[in-house]
Order: sequence, then C-alpha cells, then structure tokens
Amino acid sequence: MQQPLVSILIPFKNTEAFLNQCLDSIIEQKYINWQVLAVNDESSDGSLNLVKSYAKNDARIHLFDNEGNGIIEALRTAYKQSKGQFITRMDSDDIMTAEKLEIMVESLLENGKGHLAVGQVRYFSHRGISNGYERYEKWLNHLTESGDNYSEIYKECVIPSPCWMVFREDLDRCGAFAPDLYPEDYDLAFRFYQNGLKCIPCSKLLHLWRDYDTRTSRTSEHYAQNYFLDIKLRYFLKLNYNPTRPLTVWGAGTKGKEIAKILQEQNIGFYWVCDNPKKIGKHIYNKEMFHFSKLKELPNAQSIISVANESAQVNIKKFFSAINKKPMEDYFFFC
Repeated sequence: MQQPLVSILIPFKNTEAFLNQCLDSIIEQKYINWQVLAVNDESSDGSLNLVKSYAKNDARIHLFDNEGNGIIEALRTAYKQSKGQFITRMDSDDIMTAEKLEIMVESLLENGKGHLAVGQVRYFSHRGISNGYERYEKWLNHLTESGDNYSEIYKECVIPSPCWMVFREDLDRCGAFAPDLYPEDYDLAFRFYQNGLKCIPCSKLLHLWRDYDTRTSRTSEHYAQNYFLDIKLRYFLKLNYNPTRPLTVWGAGTKGKEIAKILQEQNIGFYWVCDNPKKIGKHIYNKEMFHFSKLKELPNAQSIISVANESAQVNIKKFFSAINKKPMEDYFFFC
C-alpha cells in the first residue's frame, strides 16, 4: 500500500552553516515518501546554491523563491506548491530524528482527521542552553507527553513550530498560513486550538531545536514579548472571554500593566488585584488596586494571571482550587 505523501515546508534565509545538517536529516528519514518545498527568502549567503545542489541530487527536494517577503509569505509559497496528504513545517537550522516522519504519519493514520501530531523536542547549542530554554523545553515536553498542550496555551506557544504534522484538510480548515499575524507559529497554535484539533500524546524525541544568537526568534521584532501578549489577548477575548462575567487582572508588574492598558484601549472593564501591600489601595492608570480576596466577592469572575513567579503561581492555583475555580474556564495564566 502506497505511503501517504508528506509535504515538508522549509523557508530559509542565510542558514548556509546549518542547512546541510537539516536536509541530511530529512534524507535519512526511515519514512521515504516525502517532498521538501524549500523557499529562499532573499538569502545573501551560500544557502541558495547549497539547496540547489541537494535538489539536483534528490528529486524529492524542490526549490522556490519567495513570492513575497518574510517567513509567512515563504510558508504560503511553499504550501501553494505542496501536494502532500500530510503537511509539516521544518526550520532550516534544525535536525529531525530519523523516525520523526514515520511516527507522526503513523499517529495521524491511527487517529484520523481532527488530530494534530506533535513530538518531544530538545534544544542544542555549541555554547550550552540557557535556563529559560531548558525550562521551556521541559514544560513543552511535559504537555506533549500527555497531549494536554492547549491546557496552558496562554502561557507560551504550546505547539513547537517545526514539530507538528496535520492532515491537509485540517490545516485548510484552520486557515493555513493566511493570517499576517506574528508570531506566526503561536497564531497557528491558537487556530489549531480554536478549530478543535486534538493533540496526539507523544513521549518520543522527534526534533532537535538549534539555538544561536542570530536565529530569527532572537533577532526579529516580530518575536518580541509585546507581540506575544497581543496575540494572547486577541485569542482570549475571541475564544474564552465571557463578557457577561466580571473580568479581573491579577498582577501589576510590567506584563500586568500592559494587559491593563490594552483592555482599557478596547474599553473592556476589569478589576485589578494583587498581593503586594505597597500597591493595594493605590491607583494605576486610574484603576484601584484591590487585594486578591476581592475575587471572593466576584464569584463568577474570569481572571487573567500575569504573575510569572513559579512558586507564586502554585499558591494562586491553590487559591482558585479552594474556591472551586477551574483553569482555562475561570482563570488563565498569561506567563
């Protein structure tokens, strides 16, 4: 029986130093019925010639110039040229484990449409990995192991951009790469969530994620923290916010203040609470700060939590549990 074709979308720009490892890891896949749609996004190094040489030696590798500018346009260009029943994305500086495509295809065939195949990831770097990336990797893999990725979708991107696979029809239903919203991977994760695609649990390492100083997520303005906050609030207000219930913002640090400003700009009323005695009773942006016990007076409230400290988050969860509140229904962690 013919294996389903997998289309691998690879935008690339000035990743000559890593592209050969990326493409070699695809060529060495146990699963062989794939096609690469590699899109050159105005590279100024030797990336283009390197991909040309690979395409010359392997008919499954196809090379195109970006029809627009930037990664979203490159993904659109690649997707337009793709023919696969299954679609996945790959970063041009990363490495696939040898069984990645095989495991993801088998997962989708077993579970059917309406599902999203994901996998465990591991960061690697010549200089070692920062504590922040280690914590993100551990958190993300914990969610992936149980398939509960959406349960903390307002914290960070819960679907690793280069480690998912989906039926073509499901990607189309989610809008594929149509929106001009950055960060584009987080936006797509929210659209997977919005359209009810179920994450298939996976406990196997499928992707090696390279970290270095000039990678796009470190250098592009489109991946700055304010973009993440904008997209979180956009989808919260669209998907989970109930305007008939009181809304609270818990926390008055930098992120809490930014959330408050955005809500005020959109004329969305809210109560502002915290546990900092220096702020309780004060006014910030003309809003009075209340002690978090105010929530007991608002029994049907929804709460956005902007407190980043992990031990504080544990205590906040205990507080909500004690008053019979549920995550992703009554309270939402935004950090």
